Amino acid sequence: MANGMRPAGGGGRRRSAVLGAVLGGCALVAAGTAPAAAHPGGPGRATAYVALGDSYTSGPGIPRQVDAGCARSDHNYPSLVAGRRQVAAFTDVSCGGATTAEMWQAQGTNPPQLDALDRHTDLVTVQIGGNDVGFGSIIATCARLAAQDPAGNPCERSYTASGHDELALTIVRTAPKVDRVLRAVRARAPHARVLVVGYPDLLPDDGSGCFPQVPFAQGDFAYLRDTGKRLNLMLRLVAGVNRAEYVDTYGPTVGHDMCKAPADRWIEPLQPASPAAPAHPNAKGEAAMAEAVLDRLHRGRGRD
Repeated sequence: MANGMRPAGGGGRRRSAVLGAVLGGCALVAAGTAPAAAHPGGPGRATAYVALGDSYTSGPGIPRQVDAGCARSDHNYPSLVAGRRQVAAFTDVSCGGATTAEMWQAQGTNPPQLDALDRHTDLVTVQIGGNDVGFGSIIATCARLAAQDPAGNPCERSYTASGHDELALTIVRTAPKVDRVLRAVRARAPHARVLVVGYPDLLPDDGSGCFPQVPFAQGDFAYLRDTGKRLNLMLRLVAGVNRAEYVDTYGPTVGHDMCKAPADRWIEPLQPASPAAPAHPNAKGEAAMAEAVLDRLHRGRGRD
């Protein structure tokens, strides 16, 4: 079969059953997560660390940009984690615009991200799925529709016009793609500790809005917040299926969304005031995600 996939046997059927339960949970539940306590991180140790991911990992616009093609910063959260952990070897192949497909295929001059892994890798962070769901197109669509009904919920009505929530269904369809990525990580780095990093809080957690600073209709803020939570829930559940650890970055960033004042926000709005890409973490946001990863590492495997 294509891509080296084999028909599912008994083990494949069991995985399908478990993943099916995950998908059912994603379709029905939009769960929040509690903030993680910040710890300074464990003592440095010799580690071969590889970071995989999209623009929320790479840190577009944040000084200093070290790879223009991938919009990668040396102050993104993998770089901060590597510095704090004093790792022996660090490879960051995160790239702006990456989807799960770029784990296996080159993206401009960036090689397939999975190629950075080998049997000597003992720490992997993975933050992927947002572009598979269509973060960029969702933001553009909702901003365009807001002008028609700024006090209503035109974006939600558009995505549910068929009688189904198209964004929830897209998240469900993305789950097998993330599952395949994590299986490939395990195959290439069988001894690695694997952390699946969730996405931060982009919009007010209480469902309030801030039109026109963030140009979404008032009634769409809660809908888009819940969509982000569904994505994170899916990542958490798929991580569990693959014996990977989930890193909550949503909880630690609540109260620092793109509606907050410039001094308080860790996610920039569509017109950034700090060096960062629109609707992306700024340097404070990357530092907050680094703390969440360090906290997970500090607590040890399997300790919640």
